[in-house]
Amino acid sequence: MNKNTVLGYATLLMVIMGLLLIALGAFKYDDVAGWGFVAVGVGFLAIAWVFNALKGRV
Repeated sequence: MNKNTVLGYATLLMVIMGLLLIALGAFKYDDVAGWGFVAVGVGFLAIAWVFNALKGRV
């Protein structure tokens, strides 16, 4: 397993967790706490985007 494979798996896990957090904030917590879950989920997606951009460069 090389570095690109590890970054690929990390990207996949971060996208899954980001989408789960966004769904949790949108469907389970309809009040103010839901906005926090959505914000953290968007942060996870942003970090996953960076991991995806690093593939092939590290």
